[in-house]
Amino acid sequence: MIKTFAIVVLLSMIYTPSIANDDTRELVKLPEIMQNHMLSNMRNHLVTINEILAHMTNNELGKAGELAEQRLGMSSLGLHNAKHMAKFMPEGMQQTGTSMHKAASRFALKAEEGELAPAYKALQEITSACVACHSAYRIH
Repeated sequence: MIKTFAIVVLLSMIYTPSIANDDTRELVKLPEIMQNHMLSNMRNHLVTINEILAHMTNNELGKAGELAEQRLGMSSLGLHNAKHMAKFMPEGMQQTGTSMHKAASRFALKAEEGELAPAYKALQEITSACVACHSAYRIH
């Protein structure tokens, strides 16, 4: 049940139908190749969160934490070419992205402690950063 709810919430963050004229989010113009790369990264983030939830459902907090750090945490920035992407982003978008990566690293540490409730709270910090960014910015 929690897994299904989380998937619905995460998908709604990525796809929110609206008329372009009514969309008040800041448009971040990126070269097409960078836009495609960013969209691919965000899809990977969503898949990763889904896999984290699956591990948590199976009480595999260690695996959830490892996955979070490897694919979302601060140690994943090279994987996402974050430095290369950052120069195209407004400062607020950069800060929100960094806060998501830091939250993922904090989640990894919390998950290693083995307690579900604090781990879920830490996971919510990750998704809150996603919501904040998707609420403020758009790339098309």
